[in-house]
Amino acid sequence: MKARVYVTLKNGVLDPQGRAIHHALEGLGFSGVEDVRAGKLIELSLADGTSDADIEAMCRKLLANTVIENFRIERIAA
Repeated sequence: MKARVYVTLKNGVLDPQGRAIHHALEGLGFSGVEDVRAGKLIELSLADGTSDADIEAMCRKLLANTVIENFRIERIAA
C-alpha cells in the first residue's frame, strides 16, 4: 500500500522559497503568476493494514510541523 502526504505552509506563514520561485518565474518572462507557495510531497510505502490514524500520527510527530504547516493524506493504489 502507498500513501502520499502533501505538506504545505499555513496561510499567513512567510514562504521564502515560494517568493524565490515567483521572482525567478517573473525573471523568465512569466508575468501571469500572482503568487507561489512551495510545499513537500512525501510518498510512503506501507504495510497492508496500516491505519489512517497511524499515518496521521506519523505526520503529526515527524513529517509536518503542525504549528506552521498543514498536511493532507492521500492513499494510492500500489
